[in-house]
Amino acid sequence: MPKSAFFTGQPIFNQLISFIPRTKIDQLTRKHNSDHYCKKFKAYDHLVTMLFCCFHHCTSLRELITGIQVNAHRLNHLGIVHTPRRSTLADTNERRSADFFEELYHELFRYHFGVLPDSLSECKLSNKLFDSTTITLFSEVFKACGNAKANGKKKGGVKAHVLIRAKDNAPCFVHITSASTNDKIVMPKLDLPKGSILVMDKGYNSYLPLAEWTRKGVTWVTRLNKRARWECVEEMPVSEKRAAHGVRSNKKILLGNPDKANKVPLQEGRLVTYFDKETGKEFQFLTNNQDFAALTIAGIYKRRWQIELPFRRIKQNFQLSNFLGDNQNAIKIQLWCTLIADLLVKVVKDKADKLKKCKWSFANVAGLIRQHLGTYIDLIKFLVNPEQAIIGYNSEISEYQLSLFKT
Repeated sequence: MPKSAFFTGQPIFNQLISFIPRTKIDQLTRKHNSDHYCKKFKAYDHLVTMLFCCFHHCTSLRELITGIQVNAHRLNHLGIVHTPRRSTLADTNERRSADFFEELYHELFRYHFGVLPDSLSECKLSNKLFDSTTITLFSEVFKACGNAKANGKKKGGVKAHVLIRAKDNAPCFVHITSASTNDKIVMPKLDLPKGSILVMDKGYNSYLPLAEWTRKGVTWVTRLNKRARWECVEEMPVSEKRAAHGVRSNKKILLGNPDKANKVPLQEGRLVTYFDKETGKEFQFLTNNQDFAALTIAGIYKRRWQIELPFRRIKQNFQLSNFLGDNQNAIKIQLWCTLIADLLVKVVKDKADKLKKCKWSFANVAGLIRQHLGTYIDLIKFLVNPEQAIIGYNSEISEYQLSLFKT
């Protein structure tokens, strides 16, 4: 059937792109001067091309470009007139700054999730979770961590430092570095509002940022590092009921090295020792909060494992084993576009879940989008009620066919 007025809607890919306000793209393009010396392949075209790559799991430049050429008539709705050459895309991935895509991701998160108040959170405790994940590369573009192999070679690696809000289950802050970069250098970049509760791994134990967060009224919970210096100030009693639930001790401490107190002042903290009966392991939790019960502190830290869900979701549903460039900028652009694609799928899933009692899994929504990226059907309506959406789609086709005979 030729393209005609029957297709009053948009393909699924166009519907996803519509969740990215064009005004924000134009603002960031001017801010980062992303279209400087670009005649045809603008920043917006670059974004759409890379999102097409992420949704279709393209593993090479040739696969991506041929896929765009086949779907060029559908991309006309998005204002893309010229399909790029492989050399053009490769050069642009190396030249155009990844900062444009980085800031676009954070702007999109604030646009879709940032307007929700924290009072709506199901997890009123531990509303900020902080951790990092490593993506292995088959080249040494980024310096890797760990020991080298027997042949002396070492694979490269990218580390994504991620902060999520427990209620959103989506990264609200991401910072990309090489795998060998120390986790602690990212801590000063976090701008947390007063009243936040931050949960993080013991790899982020750095006394100056911890003291600064305490001054701002931010509660933090982490595990005690073996090399941490501390001194017990007061041993607080533990009731039999709390002891039966695993609390071994509850101490008020002074955290820091007395020999370096002139540079890093000692700060008040709290050390909770907890025994987990399920695993048979003992944990020491460090926090600056003196009001929460010891079991509450243990429960808050247990929620830290929720941050592993976005890591696993992104790695399972998007292609991160093949990259379209062998330079740092190209790799960062592909990673940021993967995060944007993940965010768009989650926005669609959340909108459908609000209208449907039986919720879709993220993998099913991502798989549906991947297989039907060029299909003309209302994605939200289909996710809410597939049978009714298909009936409505077929009835529109019948009406169009009858109109051909009338004319």
